[in-house]
Amino acid sequence: MESFPKTRLRRWRRTPASRALVRETRLSADRFVAPLFVKHGNRLREEISSLPGVFRLSPDEAVAEARAIAELSIPAVILFGLPDKKDETGSEAWDDRGAVQETAHRLKKELPDLLVIADVCLDEYTSHSHCGVVINGEVDNDATLPLLAKVAVSLARAGADVVAPSDMMDGRVGAIRSGLDAAGFPTLPIVSYAAKSASAFYGPFREAVDSAPKFGDRRGYQMDPANRREAMREIALDLEEGADAVMVKPALAYLDVIREARERFDAPIAAYNVSGEYAMVKAAAANGWVDEKRIVYEILTGIVRAGADFILTYHAKDAARWIREGSFTA
Repeated sequence: MESFPKTRLRRWRRTPASRALVRETRLSADRFVAPLFVKHGNRLREEISSLPGVFRLSPDEAVAEARAIAELSIPAVILFGLPDKKDETGSEAWDDRGAVQETAHRLKKELPDLLVIADVCLDEYTSHSHCGVVINGEVDNDATLPLLAKVAVSLARAGADVVAPSDMMDGRVGAIRSGLDAAGFPTLPIVSYAAKSASAFYGPFREAVDSAPKFGDRRGYQMDPANRREAMREIALDLEEGADAVMVKPALAYLDVIREARERFDAPIAAYNVSGEYAMVKAAAANGWVDEKRIVYEILTGIVRAGADFILTYHAKDAARWIREGSFTA
């Protein structure tokens, strides 16, 4: 330590102003995407018990919520749907009168500058709650691809600015890209859930949309959480098929995956700060075990520091408000 006391790294840590001046990773509301759960009806606003502060919304209430989100300088929302009826193939997912389609149409009419991302998957819509067509007790990859393309085209017709396939079928990005191009949407971007692991962190989301599998689990198509090298293969393949951005999901236990993806690929990288991560913070904060604002700051900063360009997070509104107030710091 020959440089001590000449070199003292603590010098820049003495005051809030000096710490802010040399801060390497900075959070801003324009990095956030706020998830919205939508269902048929009017004036419906049902709080999700495992996601305090998050609601199932009818399209009119989703517009009101999106307006509040936009006023906080959050540039984007992502829509997830709850159907009136479920069937074996999840047909309401590509119904032009579906709740997501109606919401996307209303949002683009009333908030044209808000970026509307629409999730593309079948699990919320199928009676078995798997992400694809089930044949002989297994999710059939190739039979699912044309249905996913139909979903993406329906969402594009409704006004979605971006589609985000989350199903983890092999080849789905290429199928969706071909479907969109053939339907006259060659400029509509695809954000692929490229490295999506079979995670225990999804529990509250499955309550929100009633999508827990009715048999088996999703480990036959979602990634093994232990595999980082395979995640890089998934990302590379999705980019080759035409993905315009890729996502790592979940975020917190997968910061190493985000970091390696950032070092390997030049494409935009998203991270999903998922429902279980949010619920744990909310539960601990409610019990007085953690300082919610500080821990959310650390979580979101860590995700950006790892290399994510934008974050899907249920903390979006709170975090954006704290940033505006100037009170969001470690």
